[in-house]
Amino acid sequence: MTSCVARRSTTRRWTYKCRLAAPYRLDLTVSVLRRLSSNLVDVLTPRGEYLRALGKPHKSVIARVSQVGPTMLMITVSGPKSEHERVLALVRRMLGVDRQLTHFDHAAAKIPWLRSLAKRMHGVRPPRYPTLWEACVNAIVFQQISLIAASTIMRRLIVALSPSLVIDELRLYEFPAAEALLGANDAVLRAAGLSLNKLKALRRVGEAIASGALDEATLEKQVTPDASAFLQGIKGIGPWTAAVILLRGLGRLDVFPMNDTSVVRNLALVAGSKPVVIKHALDSLSPQQGMLYYHLLLARLESKREIGQASAPSRETRC
Repeated sequence: MTSCVARRSTTRRWTYKCRLAAPYRLDLTVSVLRRLSSNLVDVLTPRGEYLRALGKPHKSVIARVSQVGPTMLMITVSGPKSEHERVLALVRRMLGVDRQLTHFDHAAAKIPWLRSLAKRMHGVRPPRYPTLWEACVNAIVFQQISLIAASTIMRRLIVALSPSLVIDELRLYEFPAAEALLGANDAVLRAAGLSLNKLKALRRVGEAIASGALDEATLEKQVTPDASAFLQGIKGIGPWTAAVILLRGLGRLDVFPMNDTSVVRNLALVAGSKPVVIKHALDSLSPQQGMLYYHLLLARLESKREIGQASAPSRETRC
């Protein structure tokens, strides 16, 4: 369990020294969380610091995270002191610092085509979005289109729906709340690149969350198959989308998003000429097979030199 000790800075920031179990790599974990360096919400500085502006109920709170050793993170929080305890818990959850991956590590070492990749990516932990809403939006936007295309749409949505703030000459965006999307004109959302079907699905999810029909606490109480079925009860969420929401939003490692064209390409990238029997691999990695999805993403990011890449500068242009 992570322990934290606070030290106040001279600029109304508090820095918390947080110990964690090795191996841990912030650069890998943030790379999985944000996908591409074009992500406007999850920001990585040239110095390798991770920054995040957290919205309601964490209004005006900025978290800055750096790794200062194999077993130490420094988390600097600016904002109301009353929010710090919750923010620290949220950041630890987002960055997976308390997750143990012993089973995955042992199982991956026995799979010939995965062994080398798992060794290179040793220290990545499963990230988790801070809210169910953010997980749903990402899963729906990334349905059936390329990583770059989906990331471009997300950037446009965030710029259109969320004001920015400048911290130490860095422009940060909070992830837009469900209310912001529900209150937006369809033309604005369509201009960001959303298809009509995705727009409708996002509105359904936003309305379900706003009404309380869909909430994280309910899903947390359900076993994974039941939680998946519950999510699929919302039109526009199929098995793949439900799996991504459970993996990235609830930290359920016992899911693997199947029927994903990027998975097929990434498997080919990783395995080369080695034979791959995906069902055998998933059975061997179970109940932590979701980490394979993250490792395949890291393999793609590695090929694009995106791992640990500093965030791209943002241009504040509204849709």
